[in-house]
Amino acid sequence: MTTGKQLGGLLLLTTALSFPGVALAQDTAANSGQQNPVSADQPVEEPVAQETDISVPGGTIVVTGRINRDPTRNSSQVLNVLSSEQIARTGEGNIAGALGRVTGLSVVGSGFVYVRGLGDRYSLALLNGSPLPSPEPLRRVVPLDLFPTGLVASSLVQKTYSANYPGEFGGGVINLTTKAIPDEPFLTVGVGGSWDSETTNQTGYSYFGSSSDWTGFDNGNRDIPPALADFFASGERISGGNVDTQAIAGQFVTGRNAVVQRFSNMPANWSGSFSGGTAIQLGASELGVIVGGGYSNKYTTRDAIQQGSFSADLSAVDSDYRRVSTDQRIVVNGMLGLGLKFGENTIRWTNLYIRDTVKHTRLGLGQEMQGIADFMQQDTAWYARQLIDTQFVGEFHPMDGLSIDVRGGYANSKRDAPFELSFEYVRTNTPADPYGDHFVNRLNRNAGSADVTFSELNEDLWSGGVDVSYEVLPRVVATIGGAIADTTRTSSRRSFLFDAPTSFESGVGMLRPDLLLQPGIIDYYNIGLIEDDESSPAFRAKLENYAGYGKINAELVEGIVLDAGVRYETAKQTVSPIQVFNTPSGSTAATQLDNNYWLPGATLTWEARPDLQFRISGSKTIARPQFRELIYQPYFDPESNRTYLGNPLLQDSQLFNAEARAEWYINRDEKISLAGFFKKIDNPIEAFIVSLSGIQTVSYANAPSASLYGAEFEVQQMFDLPNGLWEQGQRIMLVGNYTFTKSQLEVSSGDTVRVFGASSGIATDYFRDGASLTGQSDHLVNLQFGLENADRLSQQTFLLNYASDRVVTRGLNGSPPQPDVIERPGLTLDFVAREGFSVFGKNVEAKVEVRNIFGRRHEEFQQFEANRIDVNTYNVGTTFSGSLSVTF
Repeated sequence: MTTGKQLGGLLLLTTALSFPGVALAQDTAANSGQQNPVSADQPVEEPVAQETDISVPGGTIVVTGRINRDPTRNSSQVLNVLSSEQIARTGEGNIAGALGRVTGLSVVGSGFVYVRGLGDRYSLALLNGSPLPSPEPLRRVVPLDLFPTGLVASSLVQKTYSANYPGEFGGGVINLTTKAIPDEPFLTVGVGGSWDSETTNQTGYSYFGSSSDWTGFDNGNRDIPPALADFFASGERISGGNVDTQAIAGQFVTGRNAVVQRFSNMPANWSGSFSGGTAIQLGASELGVIVGGGYSNKYTTRDAIQQGSFSADLSAVDSDYRRVSTDQRIVVNGMLGLGLKFGENTIRWTNLYIRDTVKHTRLGLGQEMQGIADFMQQDTAWYARQLIDTQFVGEFHPMDGLSIDVRGGYANSKRDAPFELSFEYVRTNTPADPYGDHFVNRLNRNAGSADVTFSELNEDLWSGGVDVSYEVLPRVVATIGGAIADTTRTSSRRSFLFDAPTSFESGVGMLRPDLLLQPGIIDYYNIGLIEDDESSPAFRAKLENYAGYGKINAELVEGIVLDAGVRYETAKQTVSPIQVFNTPSGSTAATQLDNNYWLPGATLTWEARPDLQFRISGSKTIARPQFRELIYQPYFDPESNRTYLGNPLLQDSQLFNAEARAEWYINRDEKISLAGFFKKIDNPIEAFIVSLSGIQTVSYANAPSASLYGAEFEVQQMFDLPNGLWEQGQRIMLVGNYTFTKSQLEVSSGDTVRVFGASSGIATDYFRDGASLTGQSDHLVNLQFGLENADRLSQQTFLLNYASDRVVTRGLNGSPPQPDVIERPGLTLDFVAREGFSVFGKNVEAKVEVRNIFGRRHEEFQQFEANRIDVNTYNVGTTFSGSLSVTF
C-alpha cells in the first residue's frame, strides 16, 4: 500500500502550494505570579496559603471554623482543587489538560474528562456553579479543552455527592471558577509558538475554503446556496419528483471547497493572549473589572491506519485504509467579568465567548473485502463550535450566621458544519476494465461516490438557583435551596448523494471533484441528488429540570463533622423529530422521559488529630441519556472515523456511591491520602457496534447493571535544599497519585434490553457479562517531579502520565461477538520550565515546554489471539513550544 504521506501523489490537483502568512500556535501563556516564602516548620494550622477563589452552589465549601484556608482539607466533601498557580505549573493551554493531572481523572478525545474511569456521561461540568451547554453533537457535556487556562481562577473536582449539586453526578462534578476582583491592577500580554514533530515542516493537506479562515470565521463562501435554501423552504422531498436537483447540485462543489492541496512544509503554530484588570474603590465598595482574550492557531497532521473486520476472530481484514488528515484548529476567546464587593457581599457578572473552529482535510487509500481494487477517498469539512455564556452570581451575608446565594445564567452553544464533502474514486486494477489503471468516480455508489452534508446544532440553556444557609446552632449550619435548568437543542443533518445515470461516461469520472461536478456536466449527464435520510433529518430535544434540596452541616462533637442532605429532582426529557417536509414522515423515533428522584447524600469527617482526618460517604445519584444517544439519525464522526446512531428507548441510570478515605496533612503543601470507593449502577448506558448496510455503526443500550470499585493514593511532598549549595528558597517538588479502578457489566441469560428497530432484545446479544465499562482504565498514574523556588517564580517540572488500556466501544455483535475496541493511552512524559524575571521594571514570564517526549502514539485496536486490526492508530509526535508574557 502507498504510505500515508505519499498520498499527495494521488491528489486530483498536482500543484503543491505553500501556506501564505505567518506561522501560528496553540498555547496560551499562563499567568505569571510570585509564590509566598514559607519556612519548613510553619505550623499547618496557620493561614499561610492564599485563599482560592471558588464559586459553587450553596456558598462556601469551607465548613469548619478553623483558619486553615486549604479547601481540600477543610471541605466536608472529598475534592481536589487546582488553583491558578497549580494550573500554571502544568503548563497546559486548556483546563482539560490541567485536570488530567488530578487524581482519578483522565482526558479522552477532544477534552472530555473522565472521573474514576466513568465516561463523560457521568461527569458534570459547571462554570461558577451554573451548568453549561455543549456544542458537541455526541455529548451533552461541554468539552473542557474549550477553556483556556488563562480564564480560570480555580478548578474544583468534587468526588462525593452533596445535595447542593445536580443529581446527574456519577464520577464527580467539575466546577470552574472565573477570575473576579483582582488584588491589584494588572495587564498581561503573551505570545507563544510551538513545533510539532509530526506536523511542523512536514507534508500536510488543506483546501482554500475562504480568505478569512485563519480568523476562525467564514467570509460567506460556506453560506447555504440559494437553490438549496429554496429547497429547504419548500418542504418538498427529493423523492417526490418535483425538485430540480440539477440546480441544487450545481451549487455544491467548487474549487474553493473541493480541491485538496498538498503542502510540503506545514507552518509552526502560534498564539497570543492578553488579560487585564483593575479594582476601583466606590466608597466602602470595591468594583473589579477583568477582561481577557486570546487567539491560537494550531495545525495537526495524523497519518492513521484504519481497519475493520466483520469476522468474530478478526481473521479477515475487510477494510484496510491509510488516511492522512490535517486539521487547522483556530480558537478565539474573550471574557469580561465585573465583580462588586461591599462588606461581606459579592456580586459577579461573567460574560464568556469561545469560538473553536476546525478546518479538516483528509485523504485515504485502501482496499475493501480483500479485493484487488484500490479506493481513494477525499474529505473536506469545516466545523465551527461556539459558546456564549452570561451569568450572574450574588453571594450575600445580610447578618451573622446567614448567607444567601443567588445565581442565574443564559448560555448558547452552536455547531455549524456546512459543506462536508466526501468523494471516493475507484481503481479496479482489472485488465477487462479499459480504465482499470486509473482512479474513476462513476457517481453510482458502487464504483465511486460523492456526497455533501449540512449539519447544524443550536442549544439554549437557561438556569437559575437560590441557596440560603443559616447557622441554627453553634457549628450547625442548615441550607435549603432550589434550582431550575431548561435546555433546548435543535439538531439537523441534511445529507445528499450525487446520482449519475448509467449513461455517465467513465472517462468523465476521472476529472477532479470541482470539474467532475461543475454545472455543465451535471446538466449534460442529468446527474441528480438523493437525500439519504428523508425520515428524520432534524430533531428537537428538551430537558426541563426542577430541583429542591435541604442539607445540614454539623460538628456533632469536637472534630466530627456530618454533612448530610437530600435532593428532590423532577425532570422531563423529550426528543422528537422536527417535521421539515410538507408530508410528515410518521417517524416513531421519539423519546419522552418523565422521572422524579429523591437523592440523598452524606459524608462524615473525623479529625482524629490536627493533621489526620478520616471520611466516609454514601449517596444515590443518576445519569440521564445524552441527547445524541436518543436521536435515531446517523452521524459520522471524522475524528474516530465511526458512524453513530441513537436509540430512542434509552432510560435513566441510577447509581449508589460509597467511599472511605484517610488524609494526612504533614505540612503546608505536603500530604498523603488513601481512599477506597464503590459504585453500583442500574441500567448503565453502554455503546455497542452493529452492521447497518455494511457499515459498522455505534449505537447504545441500557445494560442490566454494572459495578465499579477501586482505590486512590496521593502524595505531595516538598524537600528544601540547602542554601549554601543551591539558590535560597530552592526545593524539590514531588506530587504523585495512583488510581486503581475495576468495573464490570453484570448480564445474565434472562436479561433483556430495548433497542429501537432491532430484532433482538436479548441482553447477551449486546453485552458480555464481566466486561469493563467503556472508557475505564484499570490503572491511572500521574507524577510531577521537579525543582521550584518558594521565593520567586522558578519551576522546572517533569510530568508523567500513564493510563492502562480502556474499552472505546464494544465489538461487532454476533455469535460469538467480536472483541472490544481497545484504546492504549500508555505512558507520556512532558517537561515544563517557567522562569520569572524583571525587565525595565516589568514582570516577565518565560515558559518552555516539551510534550510527549517519548513520542507515544495513539492506538485503537481489536485483538483476538494473534489476530489484530488497527481501528484508528497514528503517531502523535513530540511538541516543542515556548511562550513569553509581560505584566505591566
